[in-house]
Amino acid sequence: MPLWGPKPAGNGRTRFVLWAPAAASLSLEIEGRAPVAMEPAQDGWFAIEGDARAGTAYRFVLEDGTAVPDPASRAQRGGVHGWSIVSGPAERTDGWRGRPWNEAIIQEVHAAVAGGFRALADALPRIADIGITAIELMPVGAFPGTRGWGYDGVLPFAPAESYGSPDDLRALIDEAHRLGLMVLLDVVYNHFGPDGNYLGDYAPGFFDAAKETPWGGAVAVDRPEVSAFFIENALMWLNEYGFDGLRFDAVHAIGNAAFLDKLAREIRAETGGRHIHLILENEHNDAARLAPGLYDAQWNDDFHNVLHVLLTGETGSYYADFAKAPAERLARCLSEGFIYQGEPSPNQDGKRRGSPSAHLEPAAFVSFLQNHDQIGNRAFGDRLTTLVASDRLRAATALLLLCPQIPLIFAGDETGSRSPFLFFTDFHDELADTVREGRRQEFAKFEAFSDPQAREKIPDANAHETFAGSKPKPGPDSHEWQSLYRDLIALRQARIVPHLTGAAARGAEAIGPAAVTAGWILADGSRLTLAINLGDEAVSFPQGGEPLFTLGDPGAPASFAAWLVPA
Repeated sequence: MPLWGPKPAGNGRTRFVLWAPAAASLSLEIEGRAPVAMEPAQDGWFAIEGDARAGTAYRFVLEDGTAVPDPASRAQRGGVHGWSIVSGPAERTDGWRGRPWNEAIIQEVHAAVAGGFRALADALPRIADIGITAIELMPVGAFPGTRGWGYDGVLPFAPAESYGSPDDLRALIDEAHRLGLMVLLDVVYNHFGPDGNYLGDYAPGFFDAAKETPWGGAVAVDRPEVSAFFIENALMWLNEYGFDGLRFDAVHAIGNAAFLDKLAREIRAETGGRHIHLILENEHNDAARLAPGLYDAQWNDDFHNVLHVLLTGETGSYYADFAKAPAERLARCLSEGFIYQGEPSPNQDGKRRGSPSAHLEPAAFVSFLQNHDQIGNRAFGDRLTTLVASDRLRAATALLLLCPQIPLIFAGDETGSRSPFLFFTDFHDELADTVREGRRQEFAKFEAFSDPQAREKIPDANAHETFAGSKPKPGPDSHEWQSLYRDLIALRQARIVPHLTGAAARGAEAIGPAAVTAGWILADGSRLTLAINLGDEAVSFPQGGEPLFTLGDPGAPASFAAWLVPA
């Protein structure tokens, strides 16, 4: 039985529980009633049962009178400092069993930028028509204010009120499934945000005092109560809402492989009979976590980083790790997955990063040209459409969508959007000032922002117009971009996806300073070959096989070609 959160007790009654080992006493307050003392139980738990039907508002009261929400609240009223709401039963019976991982063509979406859960549901037919097979929502757990990226959430069981109700989220997932779309969710299990996190007041042991993440205190996942909190959260999204998979944010900041393995195994055990997909973001490039029975894939930052260097010529910050021999590095990425497989990282003071990954199938890697981080962490949220000539970006897009690795695009890519995607929050007072100035100081090390006056031009993360300006508008050549995406995805679905499970790389090589060719044996024995030239000089592309797709004259600058040799 789950440890956390309210539980139906029958006859309109609910059992409330809270792990508060630092509290000498604890009370339950139901709206309109006087607080009632909760009974202490073993290991720091408190519990009480009372009359509380679905829709009842409640909160916990600490011994000093501080009222706090339930950290496992399924819904909130009045934000993360407000009332928690008792939810009714939420078992799903729609019969949807999901889609295999090899069919995944993912679009990352921010729910609020899309207009909220209801507006996003209305947009799904257009997304499905392009050929996308999955949407991935940035975190939806409740966070302070009405706008934010979601990575500073503090109530991870409760959908953010500004996005819509829990029922709106379920309706979004139902509509996606009706259209044959999978829905994935980004979850954050490595830290809590700075505003509205009351756990430290009554359960300081929830956090590991010996560890720190770049975003706040690390969680103590080696404790059974903390481990259960996150495992129960994952199962709630998958079983009560019907999500088809989860992407686990920055698990390198958790730093506990045993917990990650336990998390994956328990999810697999509790979601049998469905296609459930588990994806990692892991700076450590830890191939062991991608073993059978654990995680399906990892976001492959290496793919993005090396292509960004080849496309833009930028070599500052973490791009320095990919500045030397970028074509050779791209070849390794296409052939073996990770570029860094234990080599020293110049950007991390020579620290070795990664482990061997050539034994993994291509579908163990999620590749992308853009995502929320890679756009939004730029000072002005620049998309590649504003940084790169369109013919070169089209060639890179063809590589992304026809490579056997799993492709991910960011909302707006498919319409050639030139709108920025900026970092935005809704903090107030001193915290707002801290975030605003901290954001600007992040860029002080870059030459373009060495002048304080230049830094002042960086958009204020807390300004409403920063959020409003991040909504993607179709670019002036939107029709051409949509046609390109539709054609490439249709080709991938027809000729590559049916033979992707069991595919294996068969070598890749640099054929110019910014040109690469790579090959794969697909599961039916056919051989797929891709070639791309992002340089300024022509190169010789390989010949042979059935031409699948070309952009530009083969081998010319900004060209791409794909061939297939039947089995």
